[in-house]
Amino acid sequence: MSSLRLALAQVNPCVGDLEGNASIVLDSCRGAAALGAQLVVLPEMVVTGYPIEDLALRESFQRAAERAVSGIARGLAEEGLGDLVAILGSLGTDPDGRPTNEAVVVQGGEVVARYAKHHLPNYGVFDERRIFAPGETTCVIEVGSSKVGVVICEDIWQDGGPVSLMDENEVRLLVVLNGSPFEEGKGHVRRELATRRAAEVGAPVAYVNLWGGQDDLVFDGQSFIVAADGTLLATAPAFTDALLAWDLPASDDEAPHKTQIVTPLEDDAEVYWACVTGLRDYVRKNGMSRVTLGLSGGIDSALTAMMAADALGAENVVGVSMPSRYSSDHSKDDAATLASNLGIEYRTVAIEPMVLAFEEALHLTGVAAENIQARVRGMILMGISNSEGPLVLATGNKSELATGYSTVYGDAVGGFAPLKDVDKSRVWDLARWRNRYAESHGLRPPIPANSIDKPPSAELRPNQTDQDSLPPYDLLDEVLDAYVEHAEGRAELIGRGFDPAVVDKVLSLTDRAEWKRRQYPPGPKVTALAFGRDRRLPITSRWREKVEP
Repeated sequence: MSSLRLALAQVNPCVGDLEGNASIVLDSCRGAAALGAQLVVLPEMVVTGYPIEDLALRESFQRAAERAVSGIARGLAEEGLGDLVAILGSLGTDPDGRPTNEAVVVQGGEVVARYAKHHLPNYGVFDERRIFAPGETTCVIEVGSSKVGVVICEDIWQDGGPVSLMDENEVRLLVVLNGSPFEEGKGHVRRELATRRAAEVGAPVAYVNLWGGQDDLVFDGQSFIVAADGTLLATAPAFTDALLAWDLPASDDEAPHKTQIVTPLEDDAEVYWACVTGLRDYVRKNGMSRVTLGLSGGIDSALTAMMAADALGAENVVGVSMPSRYSSDHSKDDAATLASNLGIEYRTVAIEPMVLAFEEALHLTGVAAENIQARVRGMILMGISNSEGPLVLATGNKSELATGYSTVYGDAVGGFAPLKDVDKSRVWDLARWRNRYAESHGLRPPIPANSIDKPPSAELRPNQTDQDSLPPYDLLDEVLDAYVEHAEGRAELIGRGFDPAVVDKVLSLTDRAEWKRRQYPPGPKVTALAFGRDRRLPITSRWREKVEP
């Protein structure tokens, strides 16, 4: 029995770009062959991009995906790579014509095997049970003298099913094609699952994952290989292309060897680069290159601008200061300092004349007058977007989105919201981390210390701070985490020791803001439960958390 060289191709496809994705697959196969691999494995639905949602139901898209797979097979054979075994994810159909999420095995210029995903996730961001038909069989192929089992993503998350049937086939390697979205801490869960399945089949598990942004999802890559005893044998870095090569020993008696082991990112770094990846791919995959945003001198706009510069390059970011009569000198100075530190384009547009025109024409006072300031700023940014082309970024964070602490058609305008799933407390953490990251590379900290340290304020009236109408952010975020992400009710929150007055205020604000959240731009999911696909509540609802009898 000879050894088998495997290559895991961690790549970033784009939904619907069948031609571009096929090119990515072919490039990966060429690279794998150059490394001497006999087997190359690519992620779940790499040919179509993932998730494709209701595109799967279109017969025209199904036919195009099949043509793309056939073209890949022919292309490999024409280039003299017909002996290479390539396993790639794509869209298929079952005998009844229903779409399937499938793994396709290509060799010798043709498709030699297919496997349809068996366990279809139907929770959180996933809705596959509505779209796809499940597969019913296992897939075990022979590569050289080795039997290789093939499964797709969720198939290893559920006990029973395809993996449990493979040990009787004496599988020497189990490969898993994945489109597993990022959320903080998920990497450990993946490796624990792979370790369990490796023990189940008594063979190494090779886990290859997508990376890149797709609408409000971010895929982190971080592909890996674990031995039958759970030893980590090889890992790929996060948020980048990778071709991970590894040799399966010639016999089970030979101990598997380790190859590349990448130092994992710390938590703040992981979340930061996830947001940057989501922003970059949303902009570029939608055919744009530049963004604009309001710079208030505060921490949210500072971190958003920093992420935009990292994602797209400082030359593609337009920061706009829009001071009002209430804007403090330090806020204006902090905005200018940030723009200078980042090297982004910086403009100043005073909003006072426009605000006065609205106030005089409509006789606005109080909250209505405050909101006009935010809406004038939104109009300015949208005007720049319409006339010059950059995408407007909304700078709000998850805490504000939860409590409705934003102005519809004002600071909530935009095409993408990089901090949408980052609570306010974490915004400060990420800003401090990014400054430390700059220092560790011998650079000046880019985010002004004053933007981090000063009390947050919308500056819509004299001496205003966020804490005039919200609990302190550390307390607010703790209550929101329990209520939003863990679905705890009023009784549970009070039972944990939270002040009933604080609980009632936070829950009331959150429940009343559902209509605002529905109108907010998409943003990258980085927590276990993000607003949007993860949390679906009715706008019109009379249910309120209250004292239970």
